[in-house]
Amino acid sequence: MKILVAPLNWGLGHASRCVPLVHRFLEQGHEVILGGDGESLTLLRKHFPKLRYVYLAPLNLRYSKGSRQVGAMLCAMPKLLWWAVKDHAILKAVLKEEHIDRILSDNRFGLYTNHQCDCVYLTHQLHIMLPKGWRWLEPLAARLHARIYTRYNKVWVPDYEEPEKSLAGELSHPTVISNQHSVISYIDPLSRFDQRIPNNQSTPSAPKYEVVAVLSGLEPQRTMLEKELLARYQDTEQSVLIVQGLMYRPNTRLKRGKISIVPHMDDAELTAALMGAKHIIVRSGYSTIMDLNALGLLDAEKGNSKVQIELLPTPGQPEQEYLAARFLEKNAEKC
Repeated sequence: MKILVAPLNWGLGHASRCVPLVHRFLEQGHEVILGGDGESLTLLRKHFPKLRYVYLAPLNLRYSKGSRQVGAMLCAMPKLLWWAVKDHAILKAVLKEEHIDRILSDNRFGLYTNHQCDCVYLTHQLHIMLPKGWRWLEPLAARLHARIYTRYNKVWVPDYEEPEKSLAGELSHPTVISNQHSVISYIDPLSRFDQRIPNNQSTPSAPKYEVVAVLSGLEPQRTMLEKELLARYQDTEQSVLIVQGLMYRPNTRLKRGKISIVPHMDDAELTAALMGAKHIIVRSGYSTIMDLNALGLLDAEKGNSKVQIELLPTPGQPEQEYLAARFLEKNAEKC
């Protein structure tokens, strides 16, 4: 089977959670073609340098500098619609050149066909959360999202089917699911850290840091958080590591006093850094939640464990605010 795997380029989370699926497909003997744009595709290509790839329609979105993103998202709607149309057109061209048996689209709205091949849509957001004052529109948002994923044969949800074990909570287990024709399947959480680390990537002598911050997400909020952390720890006596989440930069290490700054890390290095930290600072995106859970650092039922985890939602992002509050409550219950 020839499979096209194409994640959304909105931060690195969509690409990182496709990594274990690509491993799985390859182990099953399938041929995988990578698809995408920007840093999302760069991440996949770094993980799978021998695989072929195709460029899809670029999506260049930015957040607002403020604490609300409603205006930025409303302005982005025409761009999102046009991006989906271009993605669909590029897919048609690809299918004329390649016989694709399955398309796995992680939140790329336009990667569907009319029964030409098996089309799978990967998402954890069956329920779309909106900011306060706009929540009365959530049923409409859910219906609009359903109109997108019902164009696909299957919907894969990277979470546990049992609500009591769920990592995403209401996001993946809404009280009402819109009428749809796609088959919804819960495939359990996905994390690139679920994979065995090859021996040649092991880092037994990797330096340990007391504080590890892993940045992600759209600009300018990513850079704003980096500056905030640099200011917070400029006079610290603790050893601090900041992973910028910038896949396109050369992997050079900078030092500012006790702070080490790197654009990105491979999975083995990042695993060692996270497992050795006393304090971890991350955005509360769902892929990050799945990664921490895979490493045994965050539990859906018990909250934080072993290490202090600071979940910082992107301002104005209801999904991240919900996930941060959810695990904060779990940790409070544990205490």
